[in-house]
Amino acid sequence: MILFHLSHTDLDGYSCQLLTKEYFKKGFFYNANYGLEVKLNLKKIVFDLQDYKNEEILFLITDLNLTLQEAKDLNKNINELNSNGFNIKLQLLDHHATGQKSSEMFDWYFLDTKRCATKITYAYLDETFNAFSKEEKLWIEPFVFAVNAIDIWVDIETSGFEFGKVLLTMVSRVREINGTLFPDLNRDFRIYLLKESLKYINEENANIKLDNEIHFMKKNFLRGEGKDDTIDNLSAKYLVKSLENLKEKLTVFYKGHKGLLTYTLGSISIPANAFLVENEDYDFFIDISRKGNTSFRADGKVDVSLIAQKLADGGGHPNAAGCRFDDFKESIDYKIVKKFIQDKLDSLA
Repeated sequence: MILFHLSHTDLDGYSCQLLTKEYFKKGFFYNANYGLEVKLNLKKIVFDLQDYKNEEILFLITDLNLTLQEAKDLNKNINELNSNGFNIKLQLLDHHATGQKSSEMFDWYFLDTKRCATKITYAYLDETFNAFSKEEKLWIEPFVFAVNAIDIWVDIETSGFEFGKVLLTMVSRVREINGTLFPDLNRDFRIYLLKESLKYINEENANIKLDNEIHFMKKNFLRGEGKDDTIDNLSAKYLVKSLENLKEKLTVFYKGHKGLLTYTLGSISIPANAFLVENEDYDFFIDISRKGNTSFRADGKVDVSLIAQKLADGGGHPNAAGCRFDDFKESIDYKIVKKFIQDKLDSLA
């Protein structure tokens, strides 16, 4: 069975995926916040799973409620695929009361407002697949208890609740790997941290020990097999390596100059300069935020202050500048962002 798993972008959502990753040997994972992200991810999954017509597929959604229209559209899409020879089991596991109407209409929509999604998912995997051994349950059950305690705010006098608080903060403060450009790496990083945290879950003062270790856990992931360094430098090196793997996809051009465009990366001074040093064929680096705020970096081959000025009355220095595009519309699709910026650069040619 192949798993396609869409989940929320918080502790509860990633914890659901930690559990499914433990059991399923082959899976594809996606994360979304509410609104447009849910719609686009549902559309992408329906498209992606069509490569596996001869496989048994579990399409699992956790810690996300669907609007009635979203549920209707998804139900129609899956029914059409199954009528054309696919073998797709659709299952949603959630605890948000706002999904009540959808849960009343579809039998694949399971709603329980008294448990967090991680606790629901654990029960589903255990009851449906007998997924976990007794040894695995020794860490899974206290972990599920901690996530449930902090997510729905119960058992607040317990050590599990305090441990859950640290988990919640840890997952929410992952800034070292950009989730828009590198969704798989970002997810892997968060789940790595969750797995590492389980080393302490059954110890006395587990919350304090975990809180003390988070910094070093992050460094271990980012360092890999390399040498130790500051977390800023490790993050920059990891980012440059990740960008190099995607640089063809992220490349833009300005008057014969080659540049790299990132989206929502933020604080680009260190990584942009590191990338340009390591990739001499690139002359400039651009990052644009969801609100259209744009930063430019260069290494002497092109005057980015002039580009920023011409594009949107921005300015700065030849190697560091910025501007704001008032006509930029937020998107979760990098291709749309890239077209917007490339069209702007082409207009200066």
